[in-house]
Amino acid sequence: MKKKPYLREFKTKHSMKALVSTDFHLPEQVSKYTGKVRDVYFVGNDYLVMVATDRISAFDVVLPEGIPFKGQVLNQIASRFLDATADILPNWKIAEADPMVTIGWRCEPFKVEMVIRGYLTGHAWREYKAGKRTLCGVPLPEGMVENQKFPEPIITPTTKAAEGHDEDISKEEIIAQGIVSKEDYEQLEAYTRALFQRGTEMAAEKGLILVDTKYEFGKRDGKIILMDEIHTPDSSRYFYADGYAERLARGEHQKQLSKEFVREWLMANGFQGQAGQQVPEMTPEVVAGITDRYIELYEHITGVPFVKAEDADPAARIEKNIDTFLKSL
Repeated sequence: MKKKPYLREFKTKHSMKALVSTDFHLPEQVSKYTGKVRDVYFVGNDYLVMVATDRISAFDVVLPEGIPFKGQVLNQIASRFLDATADILPNWKIAEADPMVTIGWRCEPFKVEMVIRGYLTGHAWREYKAGKRTLCGVPLPEGMVENQKFPEPIITPTTKAAEGHDEDISKEEIIAQGIVSKEDYEQLEAYTRALFQRGTEMAAEKGLILVDTKYEFGKRDGKIILMDEIHTPDSSRYFYADGYAERLARGEHQKQLSKEFVREWLMANGFQGQAGQQVPEMTPEVVAGITDRYIELYEHITGVPFVKAEDADPAARIEKNIDTFLKSL
């Protein structure tokens, strides 16, 4: 007997359900992988079904409550950007089978994530503030301040850890250790810069600055393929362009468009993912507030209104839509 997918319901302004796990049995399904926020189903030899659940993580911890519509927000932003960058290189997407699901090609992933940074912020700033002037083998200019733009975007790759934290690594170490060949790595760098440039241009059209982001790549039939999500608020950081220079000059925090607000709420309530710390209570009001912020992110980044996929049983809808699409392949 099939397990009932786990739903959390919050009665606020209206009834919303958060889908925090799935247990589908798809045609020709061979395995399932559960990530922090996605459930990935491997179908046959060729296909991958990625379900963006409403789970939310911060500080490498999956929080106890799901966020209604978060999965839809992330899936549909990524889907739009995959379509908008398909002329740069092929990507894994075949179709958006449901507002929370993308179906695509199975690829053999490279074991690195390509992180690219246009501004000195986040992890890079923390390293810089601690006195380091090299990050992943890339020299950093002296005299910079937090959130300042780099002369040119820098690529600071990380290892793609199966468990635990990803680790910074240099281009030279990646090639020397045989993680990626020199030829492939140089192509990954070129694609990373081209994707970031496209994302930067698209953000500027919406009054935003694409600050930093990460890309994942794989190979299919010997060709490099762009994988996973791109340019979402979970994988990227955006600043509002309006007022950026003034805030920088005054040494103030930048107005951000990312899930940083979730991390800030957790830190303000004494949680940073460290041993012995407890996740603060996520009341229905807190959850509804996070949903509203994710919808705001979607509308700013895409420039179009968010249309909620209202459904009393989202898991049943999703499984039906996946099944219908797979039968059409």
